[in-house]
Amino acid sequence: MGQLAMLFRQAGHEVSGSDVLFDPPMGPALRAASIRCDEGYREDHIVPGLDLVVIGNAIRRDNPEALRAEALNLPRTSMSGALRDYFLSGRTALVVAGTHGKTTTASMCAWILQSSGFEPGFFIGGLPKNFESGAAIGSTKRKITLQESNSSAFGRAPFVVEGDEYDAVYWQKRAKFFDYLGAGPNDVAIITSVEHDHVDIYPSRSEYEAAFERFAEQVSPKGLIAVDARDPVARRISLAQGVRARVAYYGLEGDDTGEVTPTWLGVLAPAEPLRNCQPFDLYAGGSYCGRFELRVPGAHNVRNAVGAIAACAEGLGVGVSAAKTALASFEGVRRRQDLLGQPDGVNVYDDFAHHPTAVAETLHALRTRHPAGELWAVFEPRSATACRALHQEAYARAFDGADHVLLAPLGRANIPAEERLDVDKLANDIGARALAARGVDEILHALQQRARPGDTVALLSNGAFGGIHARLLRQLADRENKA
Repeated sequence: MGQLAMLFRQAGHEVSGSDVLFDPPMGPALRAASIRCDEGYREDHIVPGLDLVVIGNAIRRDNPEALRAEALNLPRTSMSGALRDYFLSGRTALVVAGTHGKTTTASMCAWILQSSGFEPGFFIGGLPKNFESGAAIGSTKRKITLQESNSSAFGRAPFVVEGDEYDAVYWQKRAKFFDYLGAGPNDVAIITSVEHDHVDIYPSRSEYEAAFERFAEQVSPKGLIAVDARDPVARRISLAQGVRARVAYYGLEGDDTGEVTPTWLGVLAPAEPLRNCQPFDLYAGGSYCGRFELRVPGAHNVRNAVGAIAACAEGLGVGVSAAKTALASFEGVRRRQDLLGQPDGVNVYDDFAHHPTAVAETLHALRTRHPAGELWAVFEPRSATACRALHQEAYARAFDGADHVLLAPLGRANIPAEERLDVDKLANDIGARALAARGVDEILHALQQRARPGDTVALLSNGAFGGIHARLLRQLADRENKA
């Protein structure tokens, strides 16, 4: 919602917004952009004559400002509806959907397009390090060079959107990503993966997968869907009779791709930790496209990069060589393997990973980047899915790549007892290298006593994790100063 407010301000509108608190970094950024920030929810924040009231999906129908907007019969919409109506109209949308990798892949797409001169708009759920913010209007038009296609699809700058499958607003309980397709005739979509998540919105696996099925069917016949060929559910969805768009498959060498053959194939080369580099070779339709390099580690990021190349090259006409140059300078996204510091020789990373698959991939990538020293996984189960027993067994396997596992208590208190993830059982299943801590203080004490120079600590949470990040950096720095 903060990013959307910034977009409206960039467009020249007068903007205000309400929330319980306006914490950094978004709060100060909003105020610096001359956006009025009203703390708390009060009827008098909503006045007659407002041109639009945008209501976020965290707001319930009994919210006093929501009730006031309805009573005054003011124009109302959701975040995704506002993005569609005010910023996507007439643009070619590139919508990145999937359970994993959306933020990084969308950021890669935006950077590839920006570096290639497309001046894209973008709306991304994280903060790409190559940009000042996670959202920009971009240019509504751009020049077409002689080397580019004369198709009308390239007559306007594209708009990259991270396509969230969470619901839009209390009166429209459907995925936000449905609002992002259809504004232009040549939309491009990426489906990175489909693995049951957001169980508070999709209680069953079939309901979750059905949302992606409808998403794929919504891409126009003139559009493109880039699909990770390794993911069996994504493959099945792409092959369904209702899908009308052209499909481009991508993957990595050695993937089980079932009945499809990837057009875009990445081949991992040995990582080069000293250069902070993950090389890979790219093949398109069997033809060699050259050696690429990424600053962000891990096979999963190579997979994200190949998907971004497929969508930008095949869907929007970006040259492969231009994509290669862009990816070599891609700096990643904050809270995705984000190196916070190295106090007392300990590598401290912040990562958003909370699904078992994301946890496993993050730990594997960090082990590749830091093969020496021990790897500490510090995990806070906080999301609606992570706090439930749905992935109890999967979590026990997800931490296989770590030497030590420190587990925080559940980050939500409103989960029924019979549905909760059992953190004590998880620690027992992992074994002697795991500790089910009573809180952040116990975790910090363990790291203070046992983490050694050369070790790597991965702080894994989709929330603030009780301020552990700053406290750990300060604690290890104090230890170093006292040594």
